[in-house]
Amino acid sequence: MRKLLFAACAYLVCGHAFAQVVPGSGLVGRWDIQVKEGARTAPSWLEVEVSGVKTLVGRFCSTGGSARPVSEVLFDSGHFHFSIPPQWEGGGNPLTVQGVLRDGSIEGTVTDPSGQSYAFTGVRAPLLARHDAPHWGKPVRLFNGVDLTGWEQTGSAHQWVVQDGVLVSPHAGSNLVSSRKFTDFKLHVEFKYTRDGNSGVYLRGRYEVQIEDSPPTAHPTSHLFGGVYGLLTPSDMMAKGPDRWQSYDITLVGRMVTVVANGKTIICNQEIPGITGGALDSDEGSPGPIYFQGDHEAIQFRNVVITPVE
Repeated sequence: MRKLLFAACAYLVCGHAFAQVVPGSGLVGRWDIQVKEGARTAPSWLEVEVSGVKTLVGRFCSTGGSARPVSEVLFDSGHFHFSIPPQWEGGGNPLTVQGVLRDGSIEGTVTDPSGQSYAFTGVRAPLLARHDAPHWGKPVRLFNGVDLTGWEQTGSAHQWVVQDGVLVSPHAGSNLVSSRKFTDFKLHVEFKYTRDGNSGVYLRGRYEVQIEDSPPTAHPTSHLFGGVYGLLTPSDMMAKGPDRWQSYDITLVGRMVTVVANGKTIICNQEIPGITGGALDSDEGSPGPIYFQGDHEAIQFRNVVITPVE
């Protein structure tokens, strides 16, 4: 008993000392970020945690692409900075972030690999914890099978049409966003892609469940079929291949997501830590729409049914 008490006291003392000596402990956590790119405000996201005794590491999702690991976040006197290799951005330089922690928020500049700098501000991301089981409402057909009522096209391409009761994007162009917004829900959607197809279903307009012509024999990753892009890896590769109807049944409660692909659960009640590339905004505490990615290859959707929480 004496040894146990000594160990417990040592743990508490060391834990207190640890909290005192870690530089930048106020930066630890998740941040929803807005980047000012000219006239456009683009969403971004940062996660910072402590590795070992004093090193800050993290993940960063820029205004495009997926979340990328940050090997070290350097912090001194309220200021922080880090660099990561380029992903989809043009230019050969690292992407760099410099900022300051002030009054519970962050601000600074992001410099992309081409050398262009943009100002950003960030606030702590909400936990989105749910303590009670959801009470589901009545299922709603988001797509009426006749026309685009209840949907809005982004950009200027406006290539989406309805053919034989199917939502069709015949080529790359605009994304398709539902007029209605939701908090927690169950979503059923069926889709068909072409060879080398690439699309996605965005939950609350912020979290992409990837649709891609991934080989059925491929090892699952978060960037392939069924993954929450760059964040959550499915347990199995359930892609059937191109030119075949397939389905997702997705349940989102707070940050916890379950994805059933073609009848098999491939992500089971896992936490989505933050937004993915292509998000409409970084306001994670607000309701958001369903949206279908149409800015890659051709894609089709049908039987879009959502059951929102009451």
